[in-house]
Amino acid sequence: MSYSDWKDKTTEFKKIDVRGIQGNFFSGLKRQAEQISAGSGLEVVQSFEPIPLYEVMEGLGFEHHTEQVSDAEFHAYFYRAEEKQEIKDIPMRPAALTNMPLIDEGLGKVAVEFWNLTWNDEKRHLPYEMRLLLSLTNAVGAGRMRQATRELVKAYIHGLDSAALDDVFELLAWNQGIGYFSSEIGPSTLFAAYKTIKNMEKQGKPRDEICEMLKEKFGEKNPDVKVM
Repeated sequence: MSYSDWKDKTTEFKKIDVRGIQGNFFSGLKRQAEQISAGSGLEVVQSFEPIPLYEVMEGLGFEHHTEQVSDAEFHAYFYRAEEKQEIKDIPMRPAALTNMPLIDEGLGKVAVEFWNLTWNDEKRHLPYEMRLLLSLTNAVGAGRMRQATRELVKAYIHGLDSAALDDVFELLAWNQGIGYFSSEIGPSTLFAAYKTIKNMEKQGKPRDEICEMLKEKFGEKNPDVKVM
């Protein structure tokens, strides 16, 4: 369907204004979206174009249309054409981006557009999983274990073979040194997530069960992983 097919229904959509909300509002918004029946929708008001929402809502059967009212006001209309479950349930959306408009509205817009260019642009040559691993190792080098853990979880849930993670940690031990690996990486949530994967695989657990465990133990509920 096109926007013109459901444009007249937007006045009946539930309106949710998320401007100024700090922290991760994605999970709460998704729960509300899941309760919307086919033929109805949501209107989301944000201070920048809510690009990270598009993929989430599409996975639930929503179409979208966004209008820019001013430099710092966007209205995104989501119409549920069909009720379906999100197939690519990738956890830990870029919630930290919502902090940028608190500093400056223009910065919020630039941050979202930069994120979209980096992760969603079709011109990117490297596979998504490879870019996640590069981001993981860069995060470790900068001492950002929180980010590194998130990238590992996303990569595995996206389909990365755990053998690739073996290579990554071997290279981290080589490049960072055994001492640093033992004192900083070994006790981290990053390595705990890796061990969870390897141990569950040795037990013969199916991949979907391992993914659910990763989301439960190393998702937004974990204070050492979530970004506010």
